[in-house]
Amino acid sequence: MERAELFDAGSKGRGLRAAKELNTGEVIFSEPSFAAVVFDSLATQVCHSCFRHKANLHRCAQCKFAHYCDRTCQTACWNEHKQECGAIKKLGSAPSENIRLAARVLWRMHKDTGIASDSQLISVDQLQEHVADLAAEDFKQLRADVHKFLQYWSYGTRQHSVDYISHIFGIIKCNGFTLSDQRGLQAVGVGLFPNLCLVNHDCWPNCTVILNHGKIELRALGKIPEGEELTVSYVDFLNLSADRQKKLKERFHFDCTCEHCSKHIEDDLMTAGADSKPSADKVKEVTVFSKESLEKIEKSRVEGDYNEVLKLCYECLQKQENVLADTNLYKLQVLSIASEVLSYQRSFAKAADYAHRMVEGYRKLYHPNNAQLGMAIMRAGVTHWHAGQIEEGHSLICQAYRILMVTHGSNHAITKDLEGMRTQTELELKMFKQNKAAYQTMRDAALNPEKHLFMGVCIEVKGRTLTGSIASGISPSSLLPFCL
Repeated sequence: MERAELFDAGSKGRGLRAAKELNTGEVIFSEPSFAAVVFDSLATQVCHSCFRHKANLHRCAQCKFAHYCDRTCQTACWNEHKQECGAIKKLGSAPSENIRLAARVLWRMHKDTGIASDSQLISVDQLQEHVADLAAEDFKQLRADVHKFLQYWSYGTRQHSVDYISHIFGIIKCNGFTLSDQRGLQAVGVGLFPNLCLVNHDCWPNCTVILNHGKIELRALGKIPEGEELTVSYVDFLNLSADRQKKLKERFHFDCTCEHCSKHIEDDLMTAGADSKPSADKVKEVTVFSKESLEKIEKSRVEGDYNEVLKLCYECLQKQENVLADTNLYKLQVLSIASEVLSYQRSFAKAADYAHRMVEGYRKLYHPNNAQLGMAIMRAGVTHWHAGQIEEGHSLICQAYRILMVTHGSNHAITKDLEGMRTQTELELKMFKQNKAAYQTMRDAALNPEKHLFMGVCIEVKGRTLTGSIASGISPSSLLPFCL
């Protein structure tokens, strides 16, 4: 913790500030979880040790619940799992992720008295919990979790009062951090990171948090002078300031008074009408229609009726045309869904058009080094690449790489993937400029799920993965390397 120090942040309570000047993309600190668990829904698909999403995981022979990549992961996790394993066997089944996490926190506290390393600034049980501020329904759920926890807690283990167990559940509710898989694309679990819990919120923060090789990293989004408070955003910025404040109040029990909320910065863009200056009544009418359409779209998505999803998206976009701006939140949501579904259906040219419009809207709203902006640009780049628009695809992939080098760093799996894409698209762009016909032949071969002979080299396509050397100067890679 040489780059950060604990300080009194006034009305916000405790906080962290820069102990020295920090550079853009610098890792301020890295921290392993104090305790973490895989989500119930992914228990058989994600390793309970390294949190990698992986096929054919090995199941714990004792509790038959925990799954691991291999014996190495299982051995590494045994200290955390051994008491859990016995408790699951005793109960007959594994309880919910919140109960499992609370138990892991308490087992770890018994072992390490709440402080797991010299670099940990505060004991876990000293973190904020806000149990007294819970809404009636949330408090009822907490009591139910405590009751189930007492059934799960292993016989003979040190006992705790209901109030103390409630305190631990409150800490988890206020401070639990969502863990992503190895490429940062899917939420797979939840954990507690004590030092990270000390970083306060700002809707336009100067830091970002990513999970890298099992540890979280706090990274600077720009230059941070010595003594400036370190902040992260607890919610997605792409919400109106009133909606962000409501979410923060309900989830974290504080009133956000950051500059972007106090001055309602960019709210006008998020609700804007088109440049054609439609009437206020027309904007209101289409906004209501968009809300209703998005509810129907979500229902069809859940049911897997993607043709209906696209039909509803097209109808909504037609209504929004010349009425809502491309920065309007409702239009951005529909553009995002349409692009995603069209990519899934391999209609890449249409998907690329919607992705381009979506990204242009995002650029006007997000911080230039926002991780979600970088991921959106990456997806748009891959979509253009798949559509055969190699120049635009390569340009977007390079832009995404610049952002993710700041937010994720060079050794993160997603950045390494992106570096491979950047190299591949650069080589393909050279081929495209030299011989457009040859490039098109290569692309058609890669997209056709059969064997093709191209320039004397056999290209075998297995599903979405291209194997074998494509042409002189182009390394073996896939034209479709990224699952949208």
